[in-house]
Amino acid sequence: MKNTCIALCVALFLGCEKKPQLVWSDEFDIEGLPDSTKWNYDLGDGCPTLCGWGNNEAQYYTNLANNIHIENGSLIIEAQHDSVGGKAYTSARILSKHKGDWLYGRIEVRAKLPKGKGTWPAIWMLPTEWKYGGWPESGEIDIMEHVGYDQGVIHGTLHSKKYNHMQQTQQEGKIAIADCSDSFHVYAVNWQTDQIDFFVDNKLYHSVKRNPNDNFEGWPFDQKFHLIMNIAVGGNWGGTEGIDDAIWPQHMEVDYVRVYQ
Repeated sequence: MKNTCIALCVALFLGCEKKPQLVWSDEFDIEGLPDSTKWNYDLGDGCPTLCGWGNNEAQYYTNLANNIHIENGSLIIEAQHDSVGGKAYTSARILSKHKGDWLYGRIEVRAKLPKGKGTWPAIWMLPTEWKYGGWPESGEIDIMEHVGYDQGVIHGTLHSKKYNHMQQTQQEGKIAIADCSDSFHVYAVNWQTDQIDFFVDNKLYHSVKRNPNDNFEGWPFDQKFHLIMNIAVGGNWGGTEGIDDAIWPQHMEVDYVRVYQ
């Protein structure tokens, strides 16, 4: 009888273990502009402080329906070859700052990417309060980046003061997803206290553990971050092999965003 009771108690305890809960999401099921209770926009070309958004990008970000809208259950971020604000291209950059900010959790985005030389789509995160100072001191989490001249290669990267692309010390992983522009895939990070894991379609391809000797300069990921989604055009990385003027418009299609804690 005693052994039976012990077994029952263990079973009940295991059954009561907390499972990750959905704490924030957008399924993009209402057509029109994105939900203003969940999303803000970055607008313009980043001048005067970050001309080209710090990367010499060629686009001007707008909140116009031709650059961003919801259609058939998906968010459409579209880059076009037109002229606004002295730039030859327009696009959109949407962010959840102050409307969706999280410390740790699993962030999932199901998306289909643009293609062609000059496209630079990204699903990424920045700190909301910039606890340790400006970029890169307070960190950056790149859930997914893709550059069109290197079709089918997905990048997942962490940046900090100690580890960043300016010093070629970024903590980066890559995975080949040949049909990333033809099919939807789920891009995700599992962000824990001392480790961040990167996934595509639940396949782990990159993991970064905190060096126990690092302070905030190597691990600033102990503060709230928010989500950003955009298509940049050209720039220091996206434009490495130029911009193909024959491919536009190009769009990134996002089926959903889901955050679990």
